[in-house]
Amino acid sequence: MIISEFCMYCGECAGVCPRNLIEVGENTLKFGQKPCKNCQICIQVCPVSALEVEG
Repeated sequence: MIISEFCMYCGECAGVCPRNLIEVGENTLKFGQKPCKNCQICIQVCPVSALEVEG
């Protein structure tokens, strides 16, 4: 995943990730070590379109 400068760190993406891969902190967004299944639910729920698929 690529995080743009638009990210507000609201946590919407972390709340919907079925693999619990996203951790939101103060001005940080971290992705876990397990492989992402590329379901793109996090991208769909982001209110500011801050997440993109890498590549």
